[in-house]
Parts: sequence; C-alpha cells; structure tokens
Amino acid sequence: MPFFICPNCKQRSIDHDRRQGLLQQAIACERCGFGFLFELLDDYFPAPTAGLVVCDGSARILAVGRGIFELTGYRDSDLMGHDLVGGLGLGGFDEERNPVGIALEWGVRRLGEQLSVRTRAGIEQPVTADLFPAYDEDGGLLVALAPR
Repeated sequence: MPFFICPNCKQRSIDHDRRQGLLQQAIACERCGFGFLFELLDDYFPAPTAGLVVCDGSARILAVGRGIFELTGYRDSDLMGHDLVGGLGLGGFDEERNPVGIALEWGVRRLGEQLSVRTRAGIEQPVTADLFPAYDEDGGLLVALAPR
C-alpha cells in the first residue's frame, strides 16, 4: 500500500490506486486542499518544525510547504522555478557528495544529512535534511528541512 505525504501541511495518508475517488485525477490533500500528494516508499514522520520542498527531476523547486518560510524567510513565490541548491543556498557538502544529486541519480533516500541553508537575511542556518526521490513517472524529489 503506497504512503503519501502532503508537501504543504505534512498530513500523511495511504491510498491503494493513487487516484482521487473514481476519477483519474491525482490525489489531493483532504486536510488543506493542496493539489497533490508526494508518494513515499515507507511511512515518514517529519519533524514538527520541518518544512517540505518538492522538486522536479532537475531539482527545480515546484512547491514549498509550511515551515520553509519560518526556516528561511523565503515564500514559495521567491523559490518556485529556482534550482534547489542555489535557491536555498544549500551547503555543507562536498560537490561529489551532493545529497540532492545522489538522491536524484540513484533513486535512494538520504536521511539525516547535516547541511546548511542561506536565509533571506544571508545567515547560514544549520539544518537536517531528509531527501526522498519520487517513485512516479514524472520523477522528482521531496526534501524535508528541519533546524538543528
């Protein structure tokens, strides 16, 4: 049974056919009304202070959930369409050990990555990142960022 999480409100759910009711539309969040849910291989409990970011297969930001503004000062309109690493100023890793690239290229989860983000004020904020590759035909990435 597939597990899903809402990138906006972090509501977790399960669904057997990945569709909304009898329609062929992708499932949406029943709690906050967000337009789509992200499929996970295993159930995942994000930290209460974590914010979620959804990216496409090229690591461009598609959606930003609650918690990212509180962590970084950036709104979704500031980040949408930007590269994940550049847009959030992700750092704290060697270029050949880039967790975003590894998760996208190999399709593996990266849990507990000790990284940093650059806030809107230009401050380096230490974070713990959990990265999940998408398992659908579109590809992509879900990133949970929580302050350390």
